[in-house]
Amino acid sequence: MDKMIYLAMTSAKHVELQQATTANNLANIHTTGFKAELNAFRALPVVGDGAPTRIYQVDNTVGHDLSQGAMQLTGNNFDFAIAGPGFFAVEAPNGGEAYTRDGGFLLDSGGVLRTRTGMAIAGDGGQLVMPQGALPDLRQDGTLFAIPANGGQPQEIGKLKLVNPVANEVYKGEDGLFRLNSGQDADADPTVKVKAGYLEGSNVNAVDSLVQMISHAKHYDLSVKLMQNAEQNSKQATQILSVS
Repeated sequence: MDKMIYLAMTSAKHVELQQATTANNLANIHTTGFKAELNAFRALPVVGDGAPTRIYQVDNTVGHDLSQGAMQLTGNNFDFAIAGPGFFAVEAPNGGEAYTRDGGFLLDSGGVLRTRTGMAIAGDGGQLVMPQGALPDLRQDGTLFAIPANGGQPQEIGKLKLVNPVANEVYKGEDGLFRLNSGQDADADPTVKVKAGYLEGSNVNAVDSLVQMISHAKHYDLSVKLMQNAEQNSKQATQILSVS
């Protein structure tokens, strides 16, 4: 009976983790470049007396859905979106590189191209610095030109570092940035293409997420009822043995 309660408790615990992930996805439905998080669990056999077919769930692994989000036309010269697989490389706050699909950029007071959260955009040769007052002209392969304010000849600034590591080689951190499992920096990939004047929306499907939340809630209630029934059966069995 105790094992039945434990199995039901384990089920309720992991459904709660799934619900938290789904709720976080819904909260980021309007976050630029957001990739939905996914939960995966491992099933292990119960060791001990009883049927050998009994299993329970352990540890959750948070994965991610890298499918393309909807392209949103903004007309902003500093908005860029990756068309297809790949990432923008940025200089992470704790050092090294990190990767993002959020292409909403801006210039700081020194002309350095940065994300809207302040991280410098990585170029093939380091940071990308534009002259004051110039407008960006980003080519499909990531090459960045600066158009002078007076309308003169465009000046090549450098090339955005665009990477496309294998999906199972990256993980998503708590800061929303992707990194390689190896801890190394990814190599630039010339096949990654970008579009200027666009942003990629979140790939979270609101309807599917709401249905999942309802399903998780019902599954959680069922697990709790199973624990309650197991407890009641245990009490009734104890009473019968006491009378006997």
